[in-house]
Amino acid sequence: MKITILCVGKIKEKYFADAIAEYSKRLSRYCKLEIIEVTDEKTPDHASQTEVDQIKAKEGERLLKYTRDDAYKIVLAIQGRRMTSEKFSSYIEQLGVRGVSHIQFFIGGSLGLDDRIIQKADCALSFSDMTFPHQLMRVILLEQIYRGYRIQFGEPYHK
Repeated sequence: MKITILCVGKIKEKYFADAIAEYSKRLSRYCKLEIIEVTDEKTPDHASQTEVDQIKAKEGERLLKYTRDDAYKIVLAIQGRRMTSEKFSSYIEQLGVRGVSHIQFFIGGSLGLDDRIIQKADCALSFSDMTFPHQLMRVILLEQIYRGYRIQFGEPYHK
Protein backbone atom coordinates (compact mmCIF):
# COMPACT_ATOMS: atom_id res chain seq x y z
CA MET A 1 0.00 0.00 0.00
CA LYS A 2 1.18 3.49 -0.79
CA ILE A 3 0.20 6.23 1.63
CA THR A 4 0.65 9.87 0.76
CA ILE A 5 0.12 12.64 3.27
CA LEU A 6 -0.53 15.95 1.56
CA CYS A 7 -0.25 18.86 3.94
CA VAL A 8 -0.19 22.62 3.96
CA GLY A 9 2.85 24.19 5.59
CA LYS A 10 6.34 23.18 6.53
CA ILE A 11 7.39 21.66 9.82
CA LYS A 12 9.62 24.17 11.60
CA GLU A 13 9.76 22.67 15.09
CA LYS A 14 12.49 20.08 15.59
CA TYR A 15 10.38 18.00 18.01
CA PHE A 16 7.62 17.60 15.39
CA ALA A 17 10.18 16.80 12.69
CA ASP A 18 11.80 14.18 14.94
CA ALA A 19 8.45 12.52 15.67
CA ILE A 20 7.52 12.52 11.96
CA ALA A 21 10.90 10.98 11.08
CA GLU A 22 10.47 8.28 13.75
CA TYR A 23 6.98 7.24 12.61
CA SER A 24 8.03 7.41 8.96
CA LYS A 25 10.86 5.00 9.75
CA ARG A 26 8.54 2.66 11.67
CA LEU A 27 5.99 2.70 8.85
CA SER A 28 8.56 1.78 6.20
CA ARG A 29 8.07 -1.93 6.94
CA TYR A 30 4.32 -1.73 6.34
CA CYS A 31 3.76 0.70 3.48
CA LYS A 32 5.39 3.09 1.06
CA LEU A 33 5.01 6.48 2.71
CA GLU A 34 5.28 9.84 0.99
CA ILE A 35 4.79 13.22 2.64
CA ILE A 36 4.16 16.19 0.37
CA GLU A 37 4.20 19.69 1.82
CA VAL A 38 2.76 22.64 -0.04
CA THR A 39 3.43 26.24 0.87
CA ASP A 40 0.99 27.89 3.21
CA GLU A 41 -0.25 31.45 2.77
CA LYS A 42 0.35 34.15 5.34
CA THR A 43 -2.92 34.97 7.06
CA PRO A 44 -3.37 38.58 8.15
CA ASP A 45 -4.69 39.27 11.64
CA HIS A 46 -8.46 39.72 11.60
CA ALA A 47 -8.76 38.37 8.05
CA SER A 48 -12.15 38.83 6.43
CA GLN A 49 -14.12 35.82 5.24
CA THR A 50 -13.22 36.78 1.67
CA GLU A 51 -9.51 36.76 2.56
CA VAL A 52 -9.89 33.41 4.36
CA ASP A 53 -11.63 31.91 1.31
CA GLN A 54 -8.91 33.26 -1.01
CA ILE A 55 -6.13 31.84 1.18
CA LYS A 56 -7.81 28.42 1.37
CA ALA A 57 -8.34 28.48 -2.41
CA LYS A 58 -4.64 29.19 -3.06
CA GLU A 59 -3.56 26.41 -0.70
CA GLY A 60 -6.19 24.11 -2.21
CA GLU A 61 -4.86 24.81 -5.69
CA ARG A 62 -1.42 23.67 -4.58
CA LEU A 63 -2.86 20.47 -3.07
CA LEU A 64 -4.93 19.74 -6.18
CA LYS A 65 -1.73 19.49 -8.24
CA TYR A 66 -0.81 16.34 -6.28
CA THR A 67 -4.28 14.82 -6.06
CA ARG A 68 -4.44 11.49 -7.87
CA ASP A 69 -7.69 10.31 -9.42
CA ASP A 70 -6.72 6.68 -8.81
CA ALA A 71 -6.08 7.25 -5.07
CA TYR A 72 -8.57 6.92 -2.23
CA LYS A 73 -8.77 10.37 -0.65
CA ILE A 74 -9.25 10.97 3.08
CA VAL A 75 -9.47 14.52 4.41
CA LEU A 76 -8.94 15.38 8.05
CA ALA A 77 -11.85 17.57 9.11
CA ILE A 78 -13.56 18.30 12.43
CA GLN A 79 -16.94 17.42 10.90
CA GLY A 80 -15.62 14.06 9.64
CA ARG A 81 -16.29 10.53 10.76
CA ARG A 82 -14.82 9.32 14.05
CA MET A 83 -13.29 5.90 14.52
CA THR A 84 -11.51 3.99 17.23
CA SER A 85 -7.96 2.90 16.46
CA GLU A 86 -9.25 -0.64 15.87
CA LYS A 87 -11.94 0.58 13.47
CA PHE A 88 -9.42 2.77 11.63
CA SER A 89 -7.10 -0.24 11.29
CA SER A 90 -9.92 -2.34 9.90
CA TYR A 91 -10.97 0.47 7.55
CA ILE A 92 -7.48 0.70 6.04
CA GLU A 93 -7.28 -3.08 5.79
CA GLN A 94 -10.66 -3.27 4.02
CA LEU A 95 -9.59 -0.64 1.51
CA GLY A 96 -6.67 -2.91 0.60
CA VAL A 97 -8.98 -5.92 0.32
CA ARG A 98 -11.16 -3.90 -2.07
CA GLY A 99 -8.14 -3.26 -4.26
CA VAL A 100 -7.16 0.23 -3.13
CA SER A 101 -3.40 0.50 -3.50
CA HIS A 102 -2.95 4.22 -2.79
CA ILE A 103 -4.46 6.34 -0.02
CA GLN A 104 -4.00 10.10 0.11
CA PHE A 105 -4.57 11.90 3.41
CA PHE A 106 -5.09 15.69 3.33
CA ILE A 107 -4.21 18.01 6.22
CA GLY A 108 -5.11 21.65 5.77
CA GLY A 109 -3.30 24.69 7.04
CA SER A 110 -4.30 26.91 9.94
CA LEU A 111 -7.58 27.83 8.20
CA GLY A 112 -8.51 24.30 7.16
CA LEU A 113 -9.01 22.78 3.73
CA ASP A 114 -10.48 24.34 0.63
CA ASP A 115 -13.98 23.06 -0.19
CA ARG A 116 -12.74 21.64 -3.52
CA ILE A 117 -10.45 19.25 -1.64
CA ILE A 118 -13.23 18.23 0.77
CA GLN A 119 -15.63 17.60 -2.13
CA LYS A 120 -13.10 15.31 -3.86
CA ALA A 121 -12.70 13.21 -0.71
CA ASP A 122 -13.93 9.65 -0.42
CA CYS A 123 -13.95 10.01 3.37
CA ALA A 124 -13.70 12.79 5.94
CA LEU A 125 -12.02 11.70 9.16
CA SER A 126 -12.11 13.49 12.50
CA PHE A 127 -9.83 12.86 15.45
CA SER A 128 -11.70 15.22 17.80
CA ASP A 129 -14.06 18.17 18.08
CA MET A 130 -11.00 20.09 19.22
CA THR A 131 -8.75 22.00 16.86
CA PHE A 132 -5.10 20.94 16.71
CA PRO A 133 -2.14 22.63 15.03
CA HIS A 134 -1.66 21.13 11.57
CA GLN A 135 1.94 20.22 12.48
CA LEU A 136 0.74 18.16 15.44
CA MET A 137 -2.00 16.54 13.33
CA ARG A 138 0.66 15.17 11.03
CA VAL A 139 2.30 13.41 13.98
CA ILE A 140 -1.04 12.14 15.30
CA LEU A 141 -2.05 10.82 11.87
CA LEU A 142 1.26 9.02 11.37
CA GLU A 143 1.01 7.47 14.83
CA GLN A 144 -2.53 6.23 14.12
CA ILE A 145 -1.51 4.77 10.77
CA TYR A 146 1.37 2.99 12.50
CA ARG A 147 -0.90 1.79 15.30
CA GLY A 148 -3.40 0.62 12.67
CA TYR A 149 -0.82 -1.56 10.94
CA ARG A 150 0.33 -3.00 14.27
CA ILE A 151 -3.28 -3.91 15.08
CA GLN A 152 -3.86 -5.30 11.59
CA PHE A 153 -0.86 -7.62 11.85
CA GLY A 154 -1.65 -8.68 15.42
CA GLU A 155 1.53 -7.12 16.74
CA PRO A 156 1.71 -5.77 20.27
CA TYR A 157 1.38 -2.06 20.75
CA HIS A 158 0.44 -0.16 23.87
CA LYS A 159 -3.23 0.60 24.38
